[in-house]
Amino acid sequence: MRIAGAPISWGVCEVPGWGHQFRAERVLAEMRELGLAASEFGPDGFLPADPRERARLLASYGLEPVGGFVPVVLHDPAHDPVREVGAVLDGFGEGALVVLAAATGLDGYDERPILDATAWVTLLANLDAIAASAAERGHRVVLHPHVGTLIERRDEVERVLEGSDVSLCLDTGHLLIGGVDPLELVREAPERIAHVHLKDVDAGLADRVRCGEVTYTEAVRAGVYRPLGEGDVDIAGIVHLLDGFGYRGWYVLEQDTILDAEPPSGGGPKDEVRASIGFLHRLIGATS
Repeated sequence: MRIAGAPISWGVCEVPGWGHQFRAERVLAEMRELGLAASEFGPDGFLPADPRERARLLASYGLEPVGGFVPVVLHDPAHDPVREVGAVLDGFGEGALVVLAAATGLDGYDERPILDATAWVTLLANLDAIAASAAERGHRVVLHPHVGTLIERRDEVERVLEGSDVSLCLDTGHLLIGGVDPLELVREAPERIAHVHLKDVDAGLADRVRCGEVTYTEAVRAGVYRPLGEGDVDIAGIVHLLDGFGYRGWYVLEQDTILDAEPPSGGGPKDEVRASIGFLHRLIGATS
């Protein structure tokens, strides 16, 4: 398994007011200490914008560059997301992966509009245009179904699968919260999965988000994401299926968290990341 990390596991997030934001040096040092092989980029400003400088910084911690999360408005005919993503790609560096999300245009992930038929046509056409444009530049694009974006629930994921050719980021947590069984999605469309974010989830809290009892942000603060093996997602079954279907991409450990302050040296979010890594190592050992 190629196991990577994500800054959001340390609470580093693009959402205004999300919580305490770690400096990159501590996050990268703890990724190295934990033995991770690579890192996603995190929000703008977390790592250097220049791709060569960013790659050098990651390499100094023994980490490969994976790519980054890029929320973009795709449904508005007055907006040009192909040009917007093209500008992002210019700063990503050759081969980096674009993890695209269908942004609502609102801050955060606690509310979202419902699209009409015209907006859906625009969104699906933009997905294919962005993927084609990125491929011409030597990049890959995957769509990340994500809570609080326009691609969240089962019918929306199915509409993307039927109406576009874009590959998917299988985020086991966001899918479950949105009402999609990630294991079933792997069974149904393994050829469409090109990137994986591994999360485990407290299903009870996930149900409360889906029913509108709590917001997504409130659920993250309450611990909706659990270390792998401690929640209700069949991580072992998902990894087994993906391996059987020949998946050879990254498994990114990504448990969103919100912090109020910098934890003392030696503690904090890395303890949960370490627990997830241990689960994966035991899983690999059991199947090898």
